Amino acid sequence: MATKTTLNAKNLETLGAPRLAELLIEIATGNAAHKRRLRLELAGDHSSAEVARAVRKRLGSIARARTFIDWKKIKATRLDLETQRRMIVETVATDDASEGYELIWQFLNLADSIFSRSNDSSGSLMQIFHQGCVDAGVVAARAAIASDVLAEKIIKAIQGNNYGQFDPLIGVMADALGHEGMERLKTLLLEWSNEPQETPSEMERDILGWSGAGPLYEDEVFGRHRDRTIRYALQEIADQQNDVDAYIALQPQETCAAPMVAADIANRLTAAGRAAEALDILDRVDDRGRGSLPFEWQIARIDALEELKRPNDAQAFRWQCFEQSLNEEHLRAYVRRLPDFDDLEAEEKAFDYVRNFPEVHQALSFFMRWPSPADAAKLVMKRVGELDGDFYELMNDAADMLGEKHPLAAMMVLRAMIDFTLENGRSSRYKHAARHLTECLSLASQIEDYSGIEAHEDYVARLMREHGRKSGFWNQAT
Repeated sequence: MATKTTLNAKNLETLGAPRLAELLIEIATGNAAHKRRLRLELAGDHSSAEVARAVRKRLGSIARARTFIDWKKIKATRLDLETQRRMIVETVATDDASEGYELIWQFLNLADSIFSRSNDSSGSLMQIFHQGCVDAGVVAARAAIASDVLAEKIIKAIQGNNYGQFDPLIGVMADALGHEGMERLKTLLLEWSNEPQETPSEMERDILGWSGAGPLYEDEVFGRHRDRTIRYALQEIADQQNDVDAYIALQPQETCAAPMVAADIANRLTAAGRAAEALDILDRVDDRGRGSLPFEWQIARIDALEELKRPNDAQAFRWQCFEQSLNEEHLRAYVRRLPDFDDLEAEEKAFDYVRNFPEVHQALSFFMRWPSPADAAKLVMKRVGELDGDFYELMNDAADMLGEKHPLAAMMVLRAMIDFTLENGRSSRYKHAARHLTECLSLASQIEDYSGIEAHEDYVARLMREHGRKSGFWNQAT
Protein backbone atom coordinates (compact mmCIF):
# COMPACT_ATOMS: atom_id res chain seq x y z
CA MET A 1 0.00 0.00 0.00
CA ALA A 2 1.30 3.48 -0.89
CA THR A 3 2.15 5.73 2.06
CA LYS A 4 1.21 9.38 2.39
CA THR A 5 4.70 10.35 1.23
CA THR A 6 4.59 8.24 -1.95
CA LEU A 7 4.89 10.45 -5.04
CA ASN A 8 1.61 10.04 -6.87
CA ALA A 9 -1.12 12.37 -8.12
CA LYS A 10 -3.51 11.62 -5.25
CA ASN A 11 -0.99 12.47 -2.54
CA LEU A 12 0.15 15.63 -4.32
CA GLU A 13 -3.44 16.85 -4.54
CA THR A 14 -3.52 17.07 -0.74
CA LEU A 15 -0.92 19.85 -0.86
CA GLY A 16 -3.47 22.17 -2.43
CA ALA A 17 -3.20 24.40 -5.49
CA PRO A 18 -1.27 27.29 -3.84
CA ARG A 19 1.50 25.05 -2.47
CA LEU A 20 1.73 23.08 -5.73
CA ALA A 21 2.07 26.32 -7.68
CA GLU A 22 4.94 27.42 -5.41
CA LEU A 23 6.68 24.07 -5.87
CA LEU A 24 6.31 24.23 -9.66
CA ILE A 25 7.86 27.70 -9.74
CA GLU A 26 10.72 26.44 -7.58
CA ILE A 27 11.29 23.37 -9.76
CA ALA A 28 11.11 25.40 -12.99
CA THR A 29 13.56 28.06 -11.80
CA GLY A 30 16.75 27.65 -13.79
CA ASN A 31 15.19 25.04 -16.09
CA ALA A 32 14.15 26.53 -19.44
CA ALA A 33 12.41 23.38 -20.65
CA HIS A 34 10.19 23.19 -17.57
CA LYS A 35 9.37 26.89 -17.87
CA ARG A 36 8.32 26.46 -21.48
CA ARG A 37 6.13 23.51 -20.56
CA LEU A 38 4.37 25.52 -17.85
CA ARG A 39 3.79 28.44 -20.21
CA LEU A 40 2.28 26.07 -22.78
CA GLU A 41 -0.01 24.58 -20.14
CA LEU A 42 -1.10 28.10 -19.12
CA ALA A 43 -1.78 28.95 -22.74
CA GLY A 44 -3.78 25.76 -23.05
CA ASP A 45 -6.13 26.93 -20.31
CA HIS A 46 -7.19 29.80 -22.56
CA SER A 47 -7.44 28.46 -26.13
CA SER A 48 -5.74 26.16 -28.62
CA ALA A 49 -4.97 29.26 -30.69
CA GLU A 50 -2.77 30.60 -27.91
CA VAL A 51 -1.04 27.22 -27.65
CA ALA A 52 -0.52 27.26 -31.42
CA ARG A 53 1.09 30.71 -31.22
CA ALA A 54 3.37 29.60 -28.41
CA VAL A 55 4.37 26.41 -30.23
CA ARG A 56 4.96 28.23 -33.51
CA LYS A 57 7.19 30.73 -31.73
CA ARG A 58 9.19 27.97 -30.07
CA LEU A 59 9.59 26.01 -33.30
CA GLY A 60 10.92 29.14 -34.97
CA SER A 61 13.47 29.60 -32.17
CA ILE A 62 14.64 26.00 -32.53
CA ALA A 63 14.98 26.41 -36.30
CA ARG A 64 17.14 29.52 -35.88
CA ALA A 65 19.43 27.98 -33.24
CA ARG A 66 23.00 27.19 -34.24
CA THR A 67 24.43 25.79 -30.99
CA PHE A 68 25.81 22.26 -31.26
CA ILE A 69 23.73 19.71 -29.35
CA ASP A 70 26.27 17.50 -27.58
CA TRP A 71 25.40 14.42 -25.54
CA LYS A 72 24.79 16.56 -22.45
CA LYS A 73 22.05 18.51 -24.26
CA ILE A 74 20.34 15.59 -26.02
CA LYS A 75 17.97 14.88 -23.10
CA ALA A 76 16.83 18.50 -22.83
CA THR A 77 16.40 18.75 -26.61
CA ARG A 78 14.40 15.54 -26.66
CA LEU A 79 12.14 16.84 -23.87
CA ASP A 80 11.66 20.16 -25.68
CA LEU A 81 10.78 18.51 -29.00
CA GLU A 82 8.48 15.99 -27.37
CA THR A 83 6.66 18.78 -25.53
CA GLN A 84 6.05 20.69 -28.77
CA ARG A 85 4.93 17.54 -30.61
CA ARG A 86 2.46 16.58 -27.92
CA MET A 87 1.02 20.08 -27.68
CA ILE A 88 0.46 20.10 -31.44
CA VAL A 89 -1.22 16.70 -31.51
CA GLU A 90 -3.09 16.65 -28.20
CA THR A 91 -4.18 20.29 -27.94
CA VAL A 92 -3.99 22.20 -31.22
CA ALA A 93 -4.98 19.46 -33.69
CA THR A 94 -7.79 18.24 -31.43
CA ASP A 95 -9.43 21.66 -31.59
CA ASP A 96 -8.28 22.82 -35.05
CA ALA A 97 -7.06 20.04 -37.34
CA SER A 98 -5.98 22.42 -40.13
CA GLU A 99 -3.83 24.44 -37.74
CA GLY A 100 -2.44 21.22 -36.27
CA TYR A 101 -1.57 20.03 -39.78
CA GLU A 102 0.45 23.16 -40.53
CA LEU A 103 2.23 22.99 -37.17
CA ILE A 104 3.15 19.31 -37.38
CA TRP A 105 4.85 19.97 -40.73
CA GLN A 106 6.67 22.93 -39.23
CA PHE A 107 7.79 20.55 -36.49
CA LEU A 108 8.96 17.89 -38.98
CA ASN A 109 10.90 20.47 -40.97
CA LEU A 110 13.10 21.05 -37.91
CA ALA A 111 14.84 17.73 -38.54
CA ASP A 112 17.59 19.04 -40.83
CA SER A 113 18.40 21.83 -38.39
CA ILE A 114 18.51 19.43 -35.44
CA PHE A 115 20.52 16.64 -37.04
CA SER A 116 23.01 18.96 -38.74
CA ARG A 117 24.11 20.21 -35.32
CA SER A 118 23.85 17.11 -33.18
CA ASN A 119 25.09 13.56 -32.83
CA ASP A 120 22.00 11.42 -32.25
CA SER A 121 23.89 8.17 -31.64
CA SER A 122 21.10 6.82 -29.41
CA GLY A 123 18.45 7.43 -32.07
CA SER A 124 16.16 9.08 -29.51
CA LEU A 125 15.73 12.28 -31.51
CA MET A 126 14.99 10.35 -34.69
CA GLN A 127 12.26 8.42 -32.85
CA ILE A 128 10.49 11.71 -32.10
CA PHE A 129 10.51 12.75 -35.75
CA HIS A 130 9.31 9.32 -36.86
CA GLN A 131 6.46 9.63 -34.36
CA GLY A 132 5.83 13.08 -35.81
CA CYS A 133 5.39 11.44 -39.22
CA VAL A 134 2.76 9.13 -37.72
CA ASP A 135 1.05 12.13 -36.15
CA ALA A 136 1.12 13.99 -39.48
CA GLY A 137 -0.74 11.10 -41.10
CA VAL A 138 -3.44 11.13 -38.43
CA VAL A 139 -3.84 14.91 -38.48
CA ALA A 140 -3.90 15.06 -42.30
CA ALA A 141 -6.75 12.55 -42.37
CA ARG A 142 -8.61 14.48 -39.67
CA ALA A 143 -8.12 17.78 -41.51
CA ALA A 144 -9.31 16.19 -44.78
CA ILE A 145 -6.39 17.64 -46.72
CA ALA A 146 -6.90 17.33 -50.49
CA SER A 147 -5.02 14.31 -51.77
CA ASP A 148 -3.16 16.21 -54.51
CA VAL A 149 -2.04 18.88 -52.01
CA LEU A 150 -0.88 16.20 -49.60
CA ALA A 151 0.99 14.35 -52.36
CA GLU A 152 2.87 17.56 -53.23
CA LYS A 153 3.83 17.98 -49.58
CA ILE A 154 5.06 14.41 -49.31
CA ILE A 155 7.19 14.51 -52.48
CA LYS A 156 8.99 17.59 -51.17
CA ALA A 157 9.62 15.80 -47.89
CA ILE A 158 10.99 12.73 -49.67
CA GLN A 159 13.26 14.91 -51.79
CA GLY A 160 14.66 16.45 -48.60
CA ASN A 161 14.85 13.25 -46.57
CA ASN A 162 18.49 13.92 -45.79
CA TYR A 163 18.72 12.06 -42.50
CA GLY A 164 15.95 9.45 -42.84
CA GLN A 165 13.51 11.52 -40.79
CA PHE A 166 10.75 10.94 -43.36
CA ASP A 167 11.33 7.20 -43.84
CA PRO A 168 7.88 6.17 -42.45
CA LEU A 169 5.99 8.95 -44.22
CA ILE A 170 4.37 7.15 -47.17
CA GLY A 171 3.11 4.26 -45.07
CA VAL A 172 1.58 6.46 -42.36
CA MET A 173 0.03 8.80 -44.96
CA ALA A 174 -1.70 5.99 -46.88
CA ASP A 175 -5.14 6.52 -45.34
CA ALA A 176 -5.01 10.29 -45.75
CA LEU A 177 -3.83 9.99 -49.37
CA GLY A 178 -6.29 7.36 -50.48
CA HIS A 179 -6.02 5.72 -53.90
CA GLU A 180 -6.05 8.98 -55.87
CA GLY A 181 -3.39 10.51 -53.64
CA MET A 182 -1.17 7.46 -53.98
CA GLU A 183 -1.47 7.57 -57.75
CA ARG A 184 -0.67 11.28 -57.74
CA LEU A 185 2.39 10.66 -55.56
CA LYS A 186 3.51 7.89 -57.90
CA THR A 187 3.24 10.29 -60.84
CA LEU A 188 5.27 12.93 -59.01
CA LEU A 189 7.99 10.41 -58.23
CA LEU A 190 8.20 9.31 -61.86
CA GLU A 191 8.37 12.96 -62.97
CA TRP A 192 11.18 13.54 -60.49
CA SER A 193 13.07 10.56 -61.90
CA ASN A 194 12.97 12.14 -65.36
CA GLU A 195 14.17 15.56 -64.26
CA PRO A 196 17.78 16.62 -65.00
CA GLN A 197 20.18 15.78 -62.20
CA GLU A 198 20.68 18.73 -59.88
CA THR A 199 24.04 19.63 -58.38
CA PRO A 200 24.12 18.38 -54.77
CA SER A 201 23.97 21.06 -52.09
CA GLU A 202 26.68 21.52 -49.50
CA MET A 203 24.46 19.86 -46.88
CA GLU A 204 23.88 16.83 -49.12
CA ARG A 205 27.62 16.53 -49.71
CA ASP A 206 28.23 16.54 -45.96
CA ILE A 207 25.51 13.99 -45.26
CA LEU A 208 26.76 11.58 -47.92
CA GLY A 209 30.32 11.94 -46.66
CA TRP A 210 31.92 13.40 -49.78
CA SER A 211 35.32 15.04 -49.41
CA GLY A 212 36.20 16.81 -52.64
CA ALA A 213 36.21 13.69 -54.83
CA GLY A 214 35.32 15.78 -57.86
CA PRO A 215 32.06 17.03 -59.42
CA LEU A 216 31.65 14.15 -61.88
CA TYR A 217 31.94 11.55 -59.11
CA GLU A 218 29.61 13.54 -56.85
CA ASP A 219 26.98 13.88 -59.56
CA GLU A 220 27.11 10.14 -60.24
CA VAL A 221 26.79 9.18 -56.58
CA PHE A 222 24.08 11.76 -55.96
CA GLY A 223 22.19 10.42 -58.94
CA ARG A 224 22.32 6.88 -57.58
CA HIS A 225 21.15 8.20 -54.20
CA ARG A 226 18.17 9.90 -55.86
CA ASP A 227 17.35 6.77 -57.87
CA ARG A 228 17.38 4.63 -54.72
CA THR A 229 15.16 7.13 -52.91
CA ILE A 230 12.63 7.06 -55.73
CA ARG A 231 12.74 3.27 -55.97
CA TYR A 232 12.18 2.79 -52.23
CA ALA A 233 9.29 5.25 -52.31
CA LEU A 234 7.65 3.50 -55.26
CA GLN A 235 8.09 0.14 -53.54
CA GLU A 236 6.40 1.53 -50.44
CA ILE A 237 3.48 2.68 -52.59
CA ALA A 238 3.33 -0.78 -54.19
CA ASP A 239 3.17 -2.32 -50.72
CA GLN A 240 0.39 0.03 -49.65
CA GLN A 241 -1.54 -0.87 -52.80
CA ASN A 242 -0.83 -4.60 -52.34
CA ASP A 243 0.74 -4.67 -55.81
CA VAL A 244 3.36 -7.43 -55.49
CA ASP A 245 4.27 -7.38 -59.16
CA ALA A 246 4.98 -3.65 -59.07
CA TYR A 247 7.16 -4.17 -56.01
CA ILE A 248 9.15 -6.94 -57.73
CA ALA A 249 9.50 -4.95 -60.94
CA LEU A 250 11.17 -2.15 -58.99
CA GLN A 251 13.81 -4.50 -57.61
CA PRO A 252 17.01 -4.59 -59.71
CA GLN A 253 17.36 -8.04 -61.28
CA GLU A 254 20.94 -8.47 -60.14
CA THR A 255 19.89 -8.23 -56.49
CA CYS A 256 17.06 -10.76 -56.64
CA ALA A 257 19.53 -13.60 -56.11
CA ALA A 258 20.61 -12.10 -52.77
CA PRO A 259 19.06 -14.14 -49.92
CA MET A 260 17.56 -11.21 -47.98
CA VAL A 261 16.06 -9.64 -51.11
CA ALA A 262 14.64 -13.00 -52.20
CA ALA A 263 13.14 -13.51 -48.73
CA ASP A 264 11.63 -10.01 -48.88
CA ILE A 265 9.97 -10.75 -52.22
CA ALA A 266 8.92 -14.27 -51.22
CA ASN A 267 7.12 -13.04 -48.10
CA ARG A 268 5.02 -10.71 -50.23
CA LEU A 269 4.23 -13.43 -52.77
CA THR A 270 3.22 -15.89 -50.04
CA ALA A 271 0.98 -13.28 -48.40
CA ALA A 272 -0.63 -12.70 -51.80
CA GLY A 273 -1.44 -16.42 -52.16
CA ARG A 274 1.38 -17.06 -54.63
CA ALA A 275 3.54 -19.39 -52.56
CA ALA A 276 4.70 -21.46 -55.54
CA GLU A 277 6.27 -18.36 -57.08
CA ALA A 278 7.75 -17.49 -53.69
CA LEU A 279 9.41 -20.89 -53.49
CA ASP A 280 10.80 -20.48 -56.98
CA ILE A 281 12.32 -17.09 -56.08
CA LEU A 282 13.90 -18.54 -52.94
CA ASP A 283 15.33 -21.56 -54.70
CA ARG A 284 17.07 -19.36 -57.25
CA VAL A 285 19.19 -17.70 -54.58
CA ASP A 286 22.95 -17.77 -55.09
CA ASP A 287 24.31 -19.55 -52.00
CA ARG A 288 27.87 -20.03 -53.23
CA GLY A 289 30.46 -19.39 -50.54
CA ARG A 290 27.84 -19.39 -47.78
CA GLY A 291 27.93 -21.73 -44.84
CA SER A 292 24.17 -21.38 -44.45
CA LEU A 293 21.49 -19.05 -45.69
CA PRO A 294 20.08 -16.34 -43.39
CA PHE A 295 17.36 -17.15 -40.87
CA GLU A 296 14.95 -14.80 -42.68
CA TRP A 297 15.39 -16.76 -45.92
CA GLN A 298 14.81 -20.03 -44.08
CA ILE A 299 11.61 -18.76 -42.47
CA ALA A 300 10.35 -17.43 -45.81
CA ARG A 301 10.87 -20.88 -47.36
CA ILE A 302 9.10 -22.62 -44.48
CA ASP A 303 6.14 -20.23 -44.75
CA ALA A 304 5.87 -20.91 -48.48
CA LEU A 305 5.92 -24.67 -47.92
CA GLU A 306 3.21 -24.40 -45.26
CA GLU A 307 1.09 -22.23 -47.57
CA LEU A 308 1.45 -24.89 -50.28
CA LYS A 309 0.09 -27.51 -47.84
CA ARG A 310 3.42 -29.33 -47.64
CA PRO A 311 3.78 -29.67 -43.85
CA ASN A 312 6.11 -32.69 -44.03
CA ASP A 313 8.51 -30.81 -46.27
CA ALA A 314 8.32 -27.81 -43.94
CA GLN A 315 9.11 -30.01 -40.93
CA ALA A 316 12.02 -31.67 -42.72
CA PHE A 317 13.41 -28.27 -43.64
CA ARG A 318 13.04 -26.99 -40.07
CA TRP A 319 15.09 -29.94 -38.83
CA GLN A 320 17.68 -29.44 -41.55
CA CYS A 321 18.05 -25.78 -40.60
CA PHE A 322 18.34 -26.68 -36.93
CA GLU A 323 21.10 -29.18 -37.66
CA GLN A 324 23.02 -26.60 -39.64
CA SER A 325 22.73 -23.67 -37.27
CA LEU A 326 21.47 -24.93 -33.87
CA ASN A 327 18.89 -22.16 -34.04
CA GLU A 328 16.49 -22.92 -31.21
CA GLU A 329 13.58 -21.18 -32.97
CA HIS A 330 13.61 -23.84 -35.67
CA LEU A 331 13.63 -26.60 -33.08
CA ARG A 332 10.79 -25.03 -31.08
CA ALA A 333 8.68 -24.71 -34.23
CA TYR A 334 9.50 -28.32 -35.17
CA VAL A 335 8.60 -29.70 -31.73
CA ARG A 336 5.36 -27.68 -31.48
CA ARG A 337 3.99 -29.46 -34.53
CA LEU A 338 4.56 -32.97 -33.21
CA PRO A 339 1.97 -35.14 -31.41
CA ASP A 340 2.20 -35.62 -27.65
CA PHE A 341 5.15 -37.75 -26.51
CA ASP A 342 6.72 -37.49 -29.96
CA ASP A 343 7.77 -33.97 -29.01
CA LEU A 344 9.71 -35.25 -25.98
CA GLU A 345 11.48 -37.86 -28.08
CA ALA A 346 12.37 -35.25 -30.71
CA GLU A 347 13.69 -32.85 -28.08
CA GLU A 348 15.95 -35.54 -26.64
CA LYS A 349 17.17 -36.43 -30.13
CA ALA A 350 17.94 -32.76 -30.75
CA PHE A 351 19.78 -32.38 -27.43
CA ASP A 352 21.88 -35.44 -28.21
CA TYR A 353 22.76 -33.91 -31.57
CA VAL A 354 23.77 -30.65 -29.84
CA ARG A 355 25.94 -32.46 -27.28
CA ASN A 356 28.02 -33.89 -30.14
CA PHE A 357 28.00 -30.81 -32.34
CA PRO A 358 31.54 -30.12 -33.64
CA GLU A 359 31.63 -26.50 -32.42
CA VAL A 360 31.33 -26.67 -28.61
CA HIS A 361 30.71 -22.95 -28.14
CA GLN A 362 27.77 -23.03 -30.54
CA ALA A 363 26.40 -26.01 -28.61
CA LEU A 364 26.87 -24.24 -25.27
CA SER A 365 25.13 -21.16 -26.63
CA PHE A 366 22.16 -23.30 -27.70
CA PHE A 367 21.69 -24.81 -24.23
CA MET A 368 21.88 -21.34 -22.71
CA ARG A 369 19.24 -19.93 -25.07
CA TRP A 370 16.87 -22.90 -24.71
CA PRO A 371 17.53 -22.65 -21.68
CA SER A 372 18.76 -25.90 -20.14
CA PRO A 373 21.44 -25.25 -17.48
CA ALA A 374 21.74 -28.94 -16.66
CA ASP A 375 22.58 -29.85 -20.25
CA ALA A 376 24.93 -26.89 -20.49
CA ALA A 377 26.74 -28.14 -17.38
CA LYS A 378 27.04 -31.67 -18.80
CA LEU A 379 28.43 -30.26 -22.04
CA VAL A 380 31.04 -28.21 -20.19
CA MET A 381 32.20 -31.15 -18.07
CA LYS A 382 32.36 -33.50 -21.04
CA ARG A 383 34.19 -31.09 -23.39
CA VAL A 384 36.01 -28.78 -21.00
CA GLY A 385 39.25 -29.11 -22.95
CA GLU A 386 37.61 -27.50 -26.00
CA LEU A 387 36.48 -24.35 -24.21
CA ASP A 388 38.12 -21.17 -25.49
CA GLY A 389 38.32 -18.45 -22.85
CA ASP A 390 38.62 -15.84 -25.57
CA PHE A 391 34.81 -16.08 -26.06
CA TYR A 392 34.45 -13.72 -23.15
CA GLU A 393 30.77 -12.78 -23.35
CA LEU A 394 29.61 -16.37 -23.87
CA MET A 395 31.84 -17.72 -21.11
CA ASN A 396 30.87 -14.98 -18.69
CA ASP A 397 27.13 -15.52 -19.29
CA ALA A 398 27.57 -19.29 -18.99
CA ALA A 399 29.34 -18.95 -15.64
CA ASP A 400 26.52 -16.75 -14.36
CA MET A 401 23.86 -19.23 -15.48
CA LEU A 402 25.66 -22.31 -14.10
CA GLY A 403 26.82 -20.78 -10.82
CA GLU A 404 23.71 -21.44 -8.75
CA LYS A 405 23.16 -25.17 -9.31
CA HIS A 406 26.24 -26.34 -11.19
CA PRO A 407 29.22 -24.80 -9.39
CA LEU A 408 31.86 -27.18 -10.77
CA ALA A 409 30.83 -26.51 -14.38
CA ALA A 410 30.75 -22.77 -13.65
CA MET A 411 34.27 -23.04 -12.21
CA MET A 412 35.51 -24.77 -15.37
CA VAL A 413 34.15 -21.98 -17.51
CA LEU A 414 35.78 -19.34 -15.30
CA ARG A 415 39.09 -21.21 -15.41
CA ALA A 416 38.93 -21.26 -19.23
CA MET A 417 38.82 -17.46 -19.20
CA ILE A 418 41.55 -17.15 -16.57
CA ASP A 419 43.84 -19.56 -18.42
CA PHE A 420 43.37 -17.78 -21.74
CA THR A 421 44.13 -14.40 -20.19
CA LEU A 422 47.31 -15.52 -18.42
CA GLU A 423 48.65 -17.83 -21.12
CA ASN A 424 48.29 -15.08 -23.73
CA GLY A 425 49.44 -12.24 -21.48
CA ARG A 426 46.26 -10.21 -22.01
CA SER A 427 47.01 -7.56 -19.39
CA SER A 428 43.86 -5.60 -20.28
CA ARG A 429 41.84 -8.55 -18.93
CA TYR A 430 43.82 -9.07 -15.72
CA LYS A 431 41.20 -7.33 -13.59
CA HIS A 432 38.50 -9.60 -15.02
CA ALA A 433 40.63 -12.71 -14.56
CA ALA A 434 41.27 -11.68 -10.94
CA ARG A 435 37.52 -11.31 -10.39
CA HIS A 436 36.95 -14.72 -11.97
CA LEU A 437 39.48 -16.27 -9.60
CA THR A 438 37.62 -14.76 -6.66
CA GLU A 439 34.39 -16.21 -8.02
CA CYS A 440 36.11 -19.61 -8.24
CA LEU A 441 36.97 -19.36 -4.55
CA SER A 442 33.32 -18.67 -3.75
CA LEU A 443 32.19 -21.63 -5.87
CA ALA A 444 34.75 -23.93 -4.22
CA SER A 445 32.80 -23.75 -0.96
CA GLN A 446 29.84 -25.39 -2.74
CA ILE A 447 31.83 -28.25 -4.29
CA GLU A 448 32.21 -31.48 -2.31
CA ASP A 449 33.42 -33.74 -5.11
CA TYR A 450 35.71 -32.47 -7.87
CA SER A 451 35.29 -35.76 -9.78
CA GLY A 452 38.98 -36.03 -10.49
CA ILE A 453 39.34 -32.39 -11.52
CA GLU A 454 42.03 -30.22 -9.94
CA ALA A 455 40.81 -28.71 -6.65
CA HIS A 456 40.73 -24.94 -6.32
CA GLU A 457 43.78 -24.73 -4.02
CA ASP A 458 45.81 -26.88 -6.39
CA TYR A 459 44.68 -24.78 -9.37
CA VAL A 460 45.78 -21.57 -7.68
CA ALA A 461 49.14 -23.14 -6.75
CA ARG A 462 49.68 -24.14 -10.38
CA LEU A 463 48.85 -20.64 -11.57
CA MET A 464 51.46 -19.30 -9.16
CA ARG A 465 54.09 -21.67 -10.54
CA GLU A 466 53.32 -20.97 -14.18
CA HIS A 467 52.39 -17.27 -14.06
CA GLY A 468 53.87 -16.04 -10.80
CA ARG A 469 55.69 -13.18 -12.51
CA LYS A 470 52.49 -11.60 -13.86
CA SER A 471 52.28 -9.09 -11.01
CA GLY A 472 49.59 -7.08 -12.79
CA PHE A 473 47.28 -10.06 -12.29
CA TRP A 474 48.34 -11.11 -8.81
CA ASN A 475 48.17 -7.60 -7.41
CA GLN A 476 44.47 -7.58 -8.24
CA ALA A 477 43.83 -11.21 -7.32
CA THR A 478 45.03 -10.90 -3.72
